[in-house]
Amino acid sequence: MTANSPRLLLIEDEPDLRAGLVHNLSLDGYAVETADNGRAGLTRAQSAAFSLILLDLMLPELSGIEVLRQLRADGHNTPVIILSAKGQDQDKVTGLELGADDYVTKPFGIAELTARIRAVLRRTERRPVAKNQDRDVWVFARIEIDFKRFVVRRDDQEFQLSRFEAEVLKLLLAQRGQVVTRGDLLTKVWGYVHLPTTRTVDNHIARLRKKVEHDVDNPTYVVTVHGIGYRFDAEPVEVRS
Repeated sequence: MTANSPRLLLIEDEPDLRAGLVHNLSLDGYAVETADNGRAGLTRAQSAAFSLILLDLMLPELSGIEVLRQLRADGHNTPVIILSAKGQDQDKVTGLELGADDYVTKPFGIAELTARIRAVLRRTERRPVAKNQDRDVWVFARIEIDFKRFVVRRDDQEFQLSRFEAEVLKLLLAQRGQVVTRGDLLTKVWGYVHLPTTRTVDNHIARLRKKVEHDVDNPTYVVTVHGIGYRFDAEPVEVRS
């Protein structure tokens, strides 16, 4: 390990698994910190910067889903890989919808886990920037989107954007006026083409509309193109860095 080694936070309550992962991930060049319950893990994740979080779902004191929910609600965008047991398919889907980047089902091999870690780190650190996606603030007639602060301002209110909501918005803005398919969103924002369900996209769009639209039942910005995907239907009056 070096001073530039990726810092991982492992939130896992099973002592043998936790010790084994720390040993193997350290050998692979990662600096690993641990927490053995959800509440301690949430506190640590909120108080320090990590390259990635490995998050067990079944945790004492606070579940992994609740840890993830609170992190994303607070605007923490650290990549998260869920560690789930067999039979937790719905929890995995919920985790992905809340903003998890990947999941690994127990029991898993260390080679599989490290491959997933490398893939998530590559995807989150080197995600390509589309044309005009590097602009910080987009001002429209009735809303302002600030990607530097991850907020939308509407009707004198500020709404916090999750990382995935921001990435969806960036992609829609970069291709505004054109249809962006659900498949494109899954591939370019989440990095997958094989998620368990495309409800992931639709649920993020629904949450996004609550922040950008004045009437979610009659959206004027993020418009549904039935059976295909979504289109951003407005032009900015100002774009600034």
